[in-house]
Amino acid sequence: MPGTLYIVATPIGNLADMTDRARQILGQVAVVAAEDTRHTGQLLTSFGLSAPLIALHEHNEADRADALVARLVAGEDVALVSDAGTPLVSDPGYRLVAAAAAAGVRVVPVPGACAAIAALSVAGLPTDRFAFEGFLPPKTAARRVRLQALVAEPRTLVFYESPHRLKETLADLVHVFGGSRRAVVARELTKLHETVYRETLAALAQSAEQDANMLRGECVLVIEGAPASIDSGAGAQVDDALRRLAAYAPLGVVADVLADLTGLRRNALYDRALQWRRQADDEST
Repeated sequence: MPGTLYIVATPIGNLADMTDRARQILGQVAVVAAEDTRHTGQLLTSFGLSAPLIALHEHNEADRADALVARLVAGEDVALVSDAGTPLVSDPGYRLVAAAAAAGVRVVPVPGACAAIAALSVAGLPTDRFAFEGFLPPKTAARRVRLQALVAEPRTLVFYESPHRLKETLADLVHVFGGSRRAVVARELTKLHETVYRETLAALAQSAEQDANMLRGECVLVIEGAPASIDSGAGAQVDDALRRLAAYAPLGVVADVLADLTGLRRNALYDRALQWRRQADDEST
């Protein structure tokens, strides 16, 4: 029988986030494929484990995948880990998983920590729909082109960013998205100096210029999606619904109900409700 490829999540900072199942799997597999064998070796040692290690990273994955799949087909169990968090989320592993699945090998997730999900869970921004974009391009021109392609994206956006590029990235976000969108910078998640900054993009960009601590440690950016536009065709129907519902509930509740029914952004609907209310007040006077 072929072996099993386990995709094992590891802590992103706090070692107490290592699951019992992850420890069990890492202690029983024939080999652990690791993004950085030195880093993973230290992690295993901290849990009293000593599994054989093999390096698998972005520069050698294409070559190593075939050899690892051969071992899996021969009956050995293999675990894949990244430096921290869930493998394949802005980390190597896609080629190995695809090759293993194509060879009929069972691929099993061993879930745990993920920086993107951890940041999203504490951001205070909509989580019903989101888009994970990983790392933006390091050069300003390419970064702005990528952001321009996302400027109308209505889902909450999640990015990874290194501390030495955070200031420039926030400045580019303000340039492309404008400064009024709500956003979050979550740095050093689960670690001693964990900090979550919740501001507008403009305020975060200003903080990055003034607060040196903000530029220390790995960061996750969570950014409010673009407000949904209310086109002329839908506008008449929305206004009619506003008039009917406003007689029974406050405008905030009306916006909540319509957002749930239509899928339009609550903020856009609330702004439309305020505009309608002002027009109604002006007509009455």
